[in-house]
Amino acid sequence: MTNADTISRRLARPASLPSDKSWLGQSLSEGPVGTALLHIERALTGQGAWSQAHAWIKAATRTPVSVSYTGGLFLGASAVAFVLGCAAYPDSSHYQQALSVVDKHVTALAHRRVDAATDRLRGGERPAFHEYDVFHGLTGIGAHLLRHHPGNSALERVLAHLVTLTRPVHDDLLGRVPGWWVGHDPGLRHTSDFHGGHANLGVAHGITGPLLLMSRALRLGVTVDGQEEAVHAVLAWLEQWRQDAPAGPWWPQHLTLDDLRTGRPRQSGPGRPSWCYGTPGIARAGQAAAKALHDAVRQHEYEDAMVQCLTDPRQLARLTDGSLCHGWAGVYQTTWRAAHDSAALTLRAVLPRLAEGLRRCTSAPAIGDPRLLLGDAGAGLALITAARDAAPASGWDACLLID
Repeated sequence: MTNADTISRRLARPASLPSDKSWLGQSLSEGPVGTALLHIERALTGQGAWSQAHAWIKAATRTPVSVSYTGGLFLGASAVAFVLGCAAYPDSSHYQQALSVVDKHVTALAHRRVDAATDRLRGGERPAFHEYDVFHGLTGIGAHLLRHHPGNSALERVLAHLVTLTRPVHDDLLGRVPGWWVGHDPGLRHTSDFHGGHANLGVAHGITGPLLLMSRALRLGVTVDGQEEAVHAVLAWLEQWRQDAPAGPWWPQHLTLDDLRTGRPRQSGPGRPSWCYGTPGIARAGQAAAKALHDAVRQHEYEDAMVQCLTDPRQLARLTDGSLCHGWAGVYQTTWRAAHDSAALTLRAVLPRLAEGLRRCTSAPAIGDPRLLLGDAGAGLALITAARDAAPASGWDACLLID
């Protein structure tokens, strides 16, 4: 029995949610709607039963699907739509009708969110993460729309707004800052260490999330005015803030006002290699952008940065869990996607070591943690990729923007 089989057995049945936390049902990160992805992938690959997948989807939708304005790809209608989209494969009637109903709410939400972001721009205020990030913002919503409604006017408006964010702005208090500069610290607070806010370079909450979406859309021929220039602009930022070290290039997670003014990041070395903030996620975004621009030289540079990171024992030693967000599962899945987008074999050569790290980390978990981003469900999904050496049948990793 594989680690993925063991995880699936432990997560066979969804537990009841507390009545005061019913919203968790539709949290892709923490609730049954996210755990359902593991069973959907197993059903599609012939390793599990659709009855298990259905049980988790049903658990997620015991309460009405939330159409709250604060929802995004990882919460509410967009999360449910994403999972239904993974289950409703083209030659099946599974969940198609439900998906078409929920998708109308996702489209309406996208328009509402762009309207609010446009009003914010007109008022000269700085955005917050939740305006544009992968988890709750326009990038995540756009990822779902790109998969299922690439000609949708809502997606066009999402892309147009993300293009706008790549342009520098002049703030009366801050001076000239990038358009995605947020007015808070990485914890959504206002602290002295981040006076005036910061620019975030990570995939989860920073500009490389929008870069992945814009690049993917560009490769699929879904474009708006200024999109290619926006991709170039973000790549220029990444190249400006790339730090070279004996163990390979790395990027700071955040940039403060002091960093901008001195031209040097206060971060002294590479952080944990991860999908969310680390070199693997950022390098995957750079690789995808370079590929969309048909820039083979840039693509090789980002691929080489990822290889150097993932062959550095000191950086790998910072991976302490099997999670998707910042553990072995996220690094493996990100690297697998990057390796299969590359003509070179160097990235494929590191996959066995990463797979072994993932298996070792998930070999004897004490309890079944059903969460997708930080628990066993996400680890199980990456283990399936490692075992099959094939792209996910459900396309579940589109929620990480790395597909």
